[in-house]
Amino acid sequence: MGVCYTRSKNKKKEGTQMTLTIKNLVGGYSQIPVLKDVSLEVPKGQLVGLIGLNGAGKSTTLNHIIGLLTPHQGEILLNGKTLKEDSQAYKKSLAYVPESPVLYEELTLKEHLELTMNAYHLDQVATWAKAKKLLKLFRLENKLDWFPANFSKGMKQKVMLVCAFMLEADLYIIDEPFLGLDPLAIRDLLNLIEVEKKRGAAILMSTHVLDTAQNYCDSFVLLSKGQVKAAGSLADLQTKYRAKGQSLTEIYLALATED
Repeated sequence: MGVCYTRSKNKKKEGTQMTLTIKNLVGGYSQIPVLKDVSLEVPKGQLVGLIGLNGAGKSTTLNHIIGLLTPHQGEILLNGKTLKEDSQAYKKSLAYVPESPVLYEELTLKEHLELTMNAYHLDQVATWAKAKKLLKLFRLENKLDWFPANFSKGMKQKVMLVCAFMLEADLYIIDEPFLGLDPLAIRDLLNLIEVEKKRGAAILMSTHVLDTAQNYCDSFVLLSKGQVKAAGSLADLQTKYRAKGQSLTEIYLALATED
């Protein structure tokens, strides 16, 4: 899908406090590493696009951040703490939206929201006020008693978005959010991301929709074969690779085909 919406970018302030910092990460699903010395940063109030072809290491990187995988080497810091140092604070500061929605077939939409609130020990009154706004935004407010079997794929994805964004997390990890969403929902999601950025949240988003990423992301991390091929804003990448006027898609395809 190539839906684009333009906006004015927030410029990265000098000395911005980092919410997520990954240092020299080596890791994967077995003893043979998929990720090789990956380092990246996601500052407060910034949307960073994680870009790469299939098999580049995007999902492996995200799985390390959310704690499903343990690094072989290196460290992952969220607000200056690793998962091992303070697992409760680490997990409470993080919200994750997977590429494929994960819902419990026996729970209604309302019960999914209540389960999330209880898992994060959130104030029910304040969180329900936030949830109701999100339900209205994604046109789910009259479906609280529905079960997942009643939802389309796009609607299931919206449920995941509501569960994540009602948390008001410090860091959002969003994996391929545009797949399955209609253009109106994409617009609503991107506007919501802008609101969360202004609140001070950091967002790391994996996506193949590069034209949308170009218009919305403050910076990019380009992965290839488990390594960071390049990182920076579009202007940084254009300067570094002498690609003045070229799009993110053109720059990435040129770098990806070098290997």
